[in-house]
Amino acid sequence: MDAEQIAAGRARWQARYDAARKRDADFTTLSGEPVAPLYGPPPDADLPGFARIGWPGEFPYTRGLYPTGYRGRAWTIRQFSGFGNARQTNERYKMLLAAGGGGLSVAFDMPTLMGYDSDDARALGEVGHCGVAVDSAADMDVLFDGIDLGAVTTSMTISGPAVPIFCMYLVAAERQGAALGSLDGTLQTDIFKEYIAQKEWLFAPEPHLRLIGDLMEFCAAEIPRYKPLSVSGYHIREAGSTAAQELAYTLADGFGYVELGLSRGLDVNRFAPGLSFFFDAHVDFFEEIAKFRAARRIWARWLRDVYGATDERAMWLRFHTQTAGVSLTAQQPVNNVVRTAVEALAAVLGGTNSLHTNALDETLALPTEESAEIALRTQQVLMEETGVANVADPLGGSWYVEALTDRIEEAAEAIFTRIRDLGGDGTITSGILRGIEDGWFTSEIAESAFAYQAALEKGDKRIVGVNVHTGTVTKDLEILRISHEVELEQRKTLARRRAARDGAGVRRALDELAAACRTDVNLIPAMLDAARAEATLGEICGVLRHEWGVYREPARF
Repeated sequence: MDAEQIAAGRARWQARYDAARKRDADFTTLSGEPVAPLYGPPPDADLPGFARIGWPGEFPYTRGLYPTGYRGRAWTIRQFSGFGNARQTNERYKMLLAAGGGGLSVAFDMPTLMGYDSDDARALGEVGHCGVAVDSAADMDVLFDGIDLGAVTTSMTISGPAVPIFCMYLVAAERQGAALGSLDGTLQTDIFKEYIAQKEWLFAPEPHLRLIGDLMEFCAAEIPRYKPLSVSGYHIREAGSTAAQELAYTLADGFGYVELGLSRGLDVNRFAPGLSFFFDAHVDFFEEIAKFRAARRIWARWLRDVYGATDERAMWLRFHTQTAGVSLTAQQPVNNVVRTAVEALAAVLGGTNSLHTNALDETLALPTEESAEIALRTQQVLMEETGVANVADPLGGSWYVEALTDRIEEAAEAIFTRIRDLGGDGTITSGILRGIEDGWFTSEIAESAFAYQAALEKGDKRIVGVNVHTGTVTKDLEILRISHEVELEQRKTLARRRAARDGAGVRRALDELAAACRTDVNLIPAMLDAARAEATLGEICGVLRHEWGVYREPARF
């Protein structure tokens, strides 16, 4: 790119920056020195390849989606939380919001994630232990009691039974008097990553994709601000993938959902802005920053050049980040505060739109109130004290960061080619389904995880407190323990609600849902009716399992 083109680009950026809303904040250094909102090449520079870097708020969005960076709006502090029953989690949400959290992120317990009720035999011993137990819309009422769903953005991390859980959330909003069309938030719903990494599915991929397509249609028509899909790389990385694999598998899944939307006749310019992403921020600082920058660039190019998007919002990759749970150590757990801060800083310098910081004790148990506050304060220190929100993409133009960004992008593109070849028909979707069926994704991740573990055991990779600097004076932590009484109380509450509801109405709603499953109608309205009748999650998912069967992963050796 020659000097004239670079000067024209800066002028375009300046015009967009001047027209944008900025926060009323102090954009100077700690010493009081003013800093510019953006730094780039000098006016007379001639930089071949600079178009790949570009300017914030302009294709290919390597440097961010907005010309203002965080001067326009800081990232959303969205702490992932849920434990015990709905009442206990509601109290934690109110604490986080009062302490400065900007949005809610719901963690569900394992029975809920698998579509089982708390009194199911398969739920024994698991109720409330890794998240909150939700059995029906009545639990959603309690979960968000005193929290205005029309005013708070809410993210829900669940995929297999995501659609019935979403319907229960909508019923809770209705009961609050909220206008459904104004709701804003994100539902994970990403079933591809379940087969690839996390293993929380209900049935085979095809019926899951039907539900996701129905949800995309419903949200596009009825709740345009709500994001029905958060394509998740987090669990792929936590399973042991490399940064490039996390990026490539996640974006490939996203392309698959774009192909699903197009197959439904939806306009890519309308539904693609409703897709968001969820990435891991691991401890290799610069590699993570490069990963986030490459993600925006790849997504923008594919949406424009492959899927025909013309609206810039359809090309924007918006993403939430969570610091790496797998990087936390049970040994010397106080060190996890440092790891989380470094990972959070990488996410911010990579341009994340929202962020969750892990608590220091999460490798041992769910976070205590104190450790949850420390995690929250970690973000607030970054936001309020460090100056990282003053300049858009402050590392843009760094030889190292740009080289890493290019390298990760190149590795991801090679993986996309492999996935397309797996399918044989040129689509990403066919390749993903074939890769799931053949176990290709899981074997690739397993090889990467094995290679890292081998390097760790040889001492080539080091973890402080684990295989280096193992001496310590720290004491054992007091951890949060979920009482067995939580499960007993949840079961009793569920029994009371079943006895008090209109049983005939529930049966009728479930029969209508079953009948709808045998047609090609959108299933969301029938599922909403079942949720309004207080059908439980297990009952709704039981209907779907009966109609579509269950999926068991083939054994592989």
